[in-house]
Amino acid sequence: MMPKTTLVIGGGIAGMSAAILLAEKGCAVTLIDRDPNWSVYGAGITCSPLTYRALVDLGLGQDLAEFGAPHNVVALHDLAGNPMDTLPLPRLRGEDLDSAAGIMRPDLHRILSDRVRAAGVSVRLGVTADDLSQDAGGVDVGFSDGQKGRYDLVIGADGLFSTTRPMVLPDAPAPRFTGQACWRVMFDLPKDWEGVGAMFLSPTIKVGFTPCAPGRMYMYLLEHVPDNPWRDAGEMPGLLRDLLKDAGGRLAELRDQIGPETEINYRPLETVLVDGDWYKGRVVLIGDTVHATTPHLASGAGMAVEDALVLVQELEQNPDLPSAMSAFMQRRLERARMVVMNSLKLGELEMAGAPMPEQGALMQQSTQAICAPY
Repeated sequence: MMPKTTLVIGGGIAGMSAAILLAEKGCAVTLIDRDPNWSVYGAGITCSPLTYRALVDLGLGQDLAEFGAPHNVVALHDLAGNPMDTLPLPRLRGEDLDSAAGIMRPDLHRILSDRVRAAGVSVRLGVTADDLSQDAGGVDVGFSDGQKGRYDLVIGADGLFSTTRPMVLPDAPAPRFTGQACWRVMFDLPKDWEGVGAMFLSPTIKVGFTPCAPGRMYMYLLEHVPDNPWRDAGEMPGLLRDLLKDAGGRLAELRDQIGPETEINYRPLETVLVDGDWYKGRVVLIGDTVHATTPHLASGAGMAVEDALVLVQELEQNPDLPSAMSAFMQRRLERARMVVMNSLKLGELEMAGAPMPEQGALMQQSTQAICAPY
């Protein structure tokens, strides 16, 4: 049952993906976002095989090749910089396409937002949905600018700190802090790292590098911060260099490039999982709104796109909305639970300083699971 009219709340990856797919099926779609500038912060994003496949299925394969940086292997090192292993990544869409990629978040946002507008979606910015009431025939929505609308379907995709989630599922859990934070920094991409992801590992620290644009890569570092301290921007370069004080080889060279002018993105890691139905009547929640994960499997963006792809598939294939919602949940809940819980477990092992073979075994198991068909 393809809806004739849909409201999408939230203009991030999940919301834009759903808006594009529905509009391209002939649905009249309105997308709202609370940010009047519809902006996104500038760090890179790692597209794991799961995320890369989902973006290709959304039709972004050529964009990833043009504006991102595909890679097919990950080179593993110890913290001193000594090579340990090189892991090939699975090509989930055949040998003609790459395994994974990196891309700058602003580039991905621009690509998706351009396609949203090209699809004929009505975009309204600086607006929130403050009231939702529904009956058998539709959903009445009151907006923060005083306007009202009625829709066949409402999709809540307003992220981890969603205001839609408590309106639809008042008993849903609130986001919680995981005990870790993620640092991200941009660097020039060394010529010998083109087409390669890199990771530097020890039982207590994980540092990775992902090519994310022609000639550029970003570094991510996961830190155990049980007290979730406030980090002043002026202190961040020194704190980050200190975290890397035991690094050697190429990692030490990159550490020494971090200075007062370095732009650093620091974010405490928070998560939420709605372990039950993500819908009520004609309102359904997708993406980080219901399954915000940590970056350990590099799959948050891909899971958001998968939600949109599966939702539209089930709307198209089922005769009525209840059947479509039930089929959607059957395909998504267990997969989302696996991604969130395995990511959290990997973080717990890192914080506990678990032996590398134990961490590696869970990572290998999780990689096989996320590469399964969605």
